[in-house]
Amino acid sequence: MTSHQYEVALFGEFFSKDLKAILNRITLHCESSEPMHAREIVFEPLDAQLQRDQGQEPTLLRARKELIVGGRKVDSPWHLYSYLKPESARVHPEATVRPWATVQVEGDAIGFAAALGYERRSQIYKRGYCFRKGPLIILMFQQEQVDPKTQQPIPAHADTLWEVEVKTAEPIRNTPETPLGGAIEEALEVQLLMKGLLDLRRQDI
Repeated sequence: MTSHQYEVALFGEFFSKDLKAILNRITLHCESSEPMHAREIVFEPLDAQLQRDQGQEPTLLRARKELIVGGRKVDSPWHLYSYLKPESARVHPEATVRPWATVQVEGDAIGFAAALGYERRSQIYKRGYCFRKGPLIILMFQQEQVDPKTQQPIPAHADTLWEVEVKTAEPIRNTPETPLGGAIEEALEVQLLMKGLLDLRRQDI
């Protein structure tokens, strides 16, 4: 049996009035920052409702496409990924730790997902900033809804809540060389850094 790869993550949210102060503090402590704009599509199995009726939570498939890289508009490949159920809070009370599988797809990611037995459930765009701090990335963004006619993003309202995700940039295996505990400590350092300005916490999703 192969060991899982994991993502370690903390989550938070804040109102627009706090954007400048939070941006300044994160920028001060990160090695790099750049604008972020991404399209995300969530797929669920064709039998998702049947699984729910049987008391099972279906495994969702997610597709993400970066629309800006290095400050420039690009036509990036799709990345398909899937999270399994987060590890128990009894095991990891401080951060969300969840098995994570990812694959890069050239071409028609939506058709590929359909061939795997999935159908599209929802679609959003995320626009904001991406920071790098050691092995972590910090995403700070507002969600943009999709125009049903053009499928293009509708700019977020000024009062739209900002969301923050602090997470490992790459899937990690729990090995002596890359222990999960080390990644959790890195994430908790950011939590401490933002204390009093932004509440970062574990989230069961």
